[in-house]
Amino acid sequence: MSAAETAGEVRGREVPVRDLAAEAPPDGPSAAEVPWRRLDPRLIWADALRVALSMLPGGVALFLFEAGDAMTVWPLLALAAWGLWGAGADVVRWLTTRYRVTDTHLERRTGLLVRSHRAVARELIRTVDADARLIHRLAGVRRVTVGAGQTTTALESALTLDALSREAAERLRRELTGAPEERAEEAPALAEFDWRWVVHNLFGVWALMTAAGLLWGAYFTVGALGGDLGGWFDSARDALGLGTAGSVAAGYAAMVVLGAVGMGGRFLTGQARFRLTREPGEDGGSVLRTRRGLFRTREVARDESRTRGVSLSEPLLWRWLGTTDTSLITTGVFWWSEGVTVLPRGPRRVALRVAAEVLGDDPFAAPLVRHPNSAARRRLAWALWVTGAAGLAAAPLGGRVWLIVLWALGPLALGVAYAGYRALGHAVTGPWLVFRAGALSRVTSALRRGAVSGVCVRQSPLQRRLGLATVRVSTAAGDGAYAARDLAVADAVPLAVAALPTVASFRAPVGQGGSVPPACVGSGRPAP
Repeated sequence: MSAAETAGEVRGREVPVRDLAAEAPPDGPSAAEVPWRRLDPRLIWADALRVALSMLPGGVALFLFEAGDAMTVWPLLALAAWGLWGAGADVVRWLTTRYRVTDTHLERRTGLLVRSHRAVARELIRTVDADARLIHRLAGVRRVTVGAGQTTTALESALTLDALSREAAERLRRELTGAPEERAEEAPALAEFDWRWVVHNLFGVWALMTAAGLLWGAYFTVGALGGDLGGWFDSARDALGLGTAGSVAAGYAAMVVLGAVGMGGRFLTGQARFRLTREPGEDGGSVLRTRRGLFRTREVARDESRTRGVSLSEPLLWRWLGTTDTSLITTGVFWWSEGVTVLPRGPRRVALRVAAEVLGDDPFAAPLVRHPNSAARRRLAWALWVTGAAGLAAAPLGGRVWLIVLWALGPLALGVAYAGYRALGHAVTGPWLVFRAGALSRVTSALRRGAVSGVCVRQSPLQRRLGLATVRVSTAAGDGAYAARDLAVADAVPLAVAALPTVASFRAPVGQGGSVPPACVGSGRPAP
């Protein structure tokens, strides 16, 4: 196998063991001379504890409360079987898994019946994530996930090691990120957990889902212990003298309160002791490191050399609170990955300060160019079309259902359309492109101009009639593309040229009626 073929194979794909062992860097020890390491044996004790906990509910229900009906016994048996299965799988993984770090790759061997040998080039590693559930913490082990800008077809990370001792996990993190062996006592924090952030995480669509899950869990648990939760609710309703409408209103209020409590508790347990720091990295660079968690701790180190910008997302209904989600625009990390979330949901002022610290600049302070009123007319037209279509779809139901749909959906659709127009904006400030758009969630993204690999200017028939255009820039980071939607045609070409100077040589004059010939241009250079 040639060196080029080997380099292509080791990017996260399974390769024959003999091929990797045969390849050795010319100026360092051969891969065969690097010893293999094992997972920590304390993983077995963690599994023993998990088995005991999985059998505990069944023992309590069967022996203390004498619950013997099938609806109670079978779920408890399934829980115990799940614990046994997981423990057995972990024992097999501990017996068969080996890993090592060479000068060029991180390698892992695992599998009993089907052997797998995975290797990831160290130069491609983007994030090193170490987390520990409560059982892991009791056993003193950590689960390390190495991200290298890829996933398998099963959406697995590039490479996972479960579980290593705390010391081994820290050693591996230093080896892969280039952090110094002896760090300073404590790096200054860019952001730390603030109790006031809880207010920004109490409400949302998921609050009702959380409340439903908590009620279902409580109903099952109380039923397994011989109680009747539904009967208790009926007794309370009769005692308070609530009718149907009153019961629905009280139930909804209880769901909102219970969901807020559940969301707040989840935020506290997940984000307690949050701390964001900048620490030395490999080759004189730096990494952004976050630590968080109360029962389950998690640490993520992100290579700052891969950062291309920052996105701030503000939900519509909580915008008056200044609620903001902060994420990095970085190469090799997917948008759902833990590596892009650099700050928990919190106040906008904190998000802006952290973004300026991370980028070393403050592009979000630049005034945005407002988009023309014709962009509002386009959105209002779409809102009316959607409302009318919904009314027509409800007409066959008979009666005045269609009228109710129009009255209920019309104002909502028009309000969302206007919010979408108010969110539009863009700016070019120094080395940054700033885009803002979104109705239900207003997203403001600051992208480095040097990260742009292509520009596309397009117009739909309705946009040509209204004198609008959309400029979309392509990049190898973040979502892959960011757009200034429905801006004036007179602003479209200058924005495209500012994003990618190559566009200037392909620029065509603005056509009749306020139109511009659509065009897509690439940079002709590898994506940064």
